[in-house]
This record gives sequence, C-alpha cells and structure tokens, in this order.
Amino acid sequence: MHVTHLSLADFRSYARVEVPLEPGVTAFTGANGQGKTNLVEAVGYLATLGSHRVSSDAPLVRTGADRAVIRAAVTQGERSQLIELELNPGMSNRARINRSSQVRPRDVLGIVRTVLFAPEDLALVKGDPGERRRFLDDLVTARSPRMAGVRSDYERVLRQRNTLLKSAAMARRHGGRAMDLSTLDVWDQHLARAGAELLARRLDLIATLQPLTDKAYEQLAPGGGPVALEYRGSGGGGAAQSREELFEQLVAVLGETRRQEIERGVTLVGPHRDELLLKLGGMPAKGYASHGESWSYALALRLASYDLLRAEGNEPVLVLDDVFAELDARRRERLAELVAPGEQVLVTAAVDEDVPAALAGARYRVADGAVERA
Repeated sequence: MHVTHLSLADFRSYARVEVPLEPGVTAFTGANGQGKTNLVEAVGYLATLGSHRVSSDAPLVRTGADRAVIRAAVTQGERSQLIELELNPGMSNRARINRSSQVRPRDVLGIVRTVLFAPEDLALVKGDPGERRRFLDDLVTARSPRMAGVRSDYERVLRQRNTLLKSAAMARRHGGRAMDLSTLDVWDQHLARAGAELLARRLDLIATLQPLTDKAYEQLAPGGGPVALEYRGSGGGGAAQSREELFEQLVAVLGETRRQEIERGVTLVGPHRDELLLKLGGMPAKGYASHGESWSYALALRLASYDLLRAEGNEPVLVLDDVFAELDARRRERLAELVAPGEQVLVTAAVDEDVPAALAGARYRVADGAVERA
C-alpha cells in the first residue's frame, strides 16, 4: 500500500499544497519550522485520526481558517481509493471515500496504515503509562479498525461513570443527601464489556509483539537484550483468559473497589489504568536503560509493529520524522538498512546529510510554504 498523492488545504502552515508521491523512499528536507513534519503528520492522521504531536485537532487548522482538509489518493495492488477528511474543531469531523456521500471518519481507518518513527517515541520508554497504552491501542486499531468503536464506547462509558462517581464524592464531602448509586451496576456492566474486549486485544497483541520486538532490538543493538513486554492490569487479566472471563473479572474488581471509587470520585480500575512494563535484561527499561538503550527500545517497538502489520497484509507506510538527527551513526545506518526495503518510506530531515545513503530516492525541498521536487 502506498499514497500516490497528498493534498492539504488550511492544514497547519499550508493554505494549500499538492504533493505527488510514489513507492520507495521520499525525503522532505528543509530548515526547521518550514512544514516538513506537517506533511507526514497529515498522512499519519489518515491512518489514526489523530496527531503524534498534539492531542486535539484545533492546532491542525491553519490560523485564521475554520477548517482543514486532508485528501489522499491511495493504491493497494490494483485498487485505488481517494480519502478525504475535513477537520472541524469544536464540531464533528467529516469524511468521504471516493467522493461518495459522507461517511463516519472512523470508516476510513484501515485504508491507510502507517508506522511512525519520531523523536517523541522516546516517551514510549521514558514517559508515563499513558504513552504506552496509546501505543498499544493505536496498533490494536491498525490491526482491527472496528476497535476504534470499542475504544470510543469505553471512553464514553468511562466519562459517564466518572461523572456519577464525582457527584457522589462531592455530595459525601459536603454532607449532602446520599445519591442513588443503583445505576453504577449498569455502568459497571458496560465498562467491563468494552474493557474486556480492549484488554483481550491488548493481551493478544503483546503475545505477538514480544518476539518481534526482541528480534528488532537484537538487530539494532546486537547483544544488548533481551527485551520483554509485561502487561500489568489494574483489574487483573492474563493472556490465557477469554473475553468472558476478563469481563467477569472486571465486574468483580469494580465491585470490590466501589467504596474507594466513591470516596475519590473516579474509576480506579480498567484498561485506562493499566501499564505495559518494558524490560531490558530483566530490569525495567524506564529508570535503568541508558539514553541510547532507550532509543533502541523505542525503535524496536516501531520496527516490530511494522513487521507485524506487514505480515498481516496491507503493508504500512513507514514515516521517519526527523529521527536520524537523534541517533548515533551506528543506529542511524542500521535503522536505514532495516526500513529501506519498505514499499513506501517517507523521511523528514533538516539537511540532506541527515538522510542515510541507504535511503536513496525522491527528494523534496520544503521552504516558505512551498514543497518542490529537488
């Protein structure tokens, strides 16, 4: 799968830009702040309906504009499709496929798949648990786009349950009349049902990703492993359990922690509180791994993701956003060799010299809002 044309309107720094693309390596070079990352960010948005740089859509719309449009032509084998996403901060986004009538934005998920390497990846190892949960859930959704709906359902139920718990906590603290919390049983069922589905997918993913990550780390840093991925669930859960067992376990744990949750006014157990523990040589990578080891671990997770998605069909677009400037010469060359055979590889760099020789291909200069073929 590869993107053959990218069109942006009022996206980030671009009033309008048209970029023809082709299989193989394409590098965008130019000084910092000229819009290189904006281009690959748009491709990533098509794959995930989110940005790797910001948590909301508002910063993606050009200053002074009401909306932004991302449009891309995508080819997989003999099939070509045109995707269009309209970003409307504060309102519902819109989507179209092949210029048809409007569809839900999440209906475009799966048409474009990406694996992104970026300086922000270091947070996968050194950051808080939310970074690793997002990594898992984005990859779960890439494997099965319908999981976007499950994630949305879980987040919606979680918000509503937290609102009820917060109200109960406030009433208790201020000596108000005790609330009727009988509806919590209903919310427990809904939360556990969506949570069990998400948890089962995460556990299956980790079991599949573990050997691929260990292999990728060995390729990047021979003799530096082994690496291990360990899931720590706030509500229990193990790889051998079925969805129904996970559901029943979550319901039970929610019941056991209800008093604490009412006191604190927040849901304390569930996939939103779980942790993916990354181990290197038997020790937690966070806090023990060096800067170079942390980088190798983060890159190994991305390479493993790529190998997994490629093995399951519909090879993803590889995006390397200003990552080579962060790496020493050995890791730079090794990473370039590993990703060079990809069907489509998009690279951003401040200068041509930051793009390794193994990634020879098309070059674009990005400056002053213009993208021109070098």
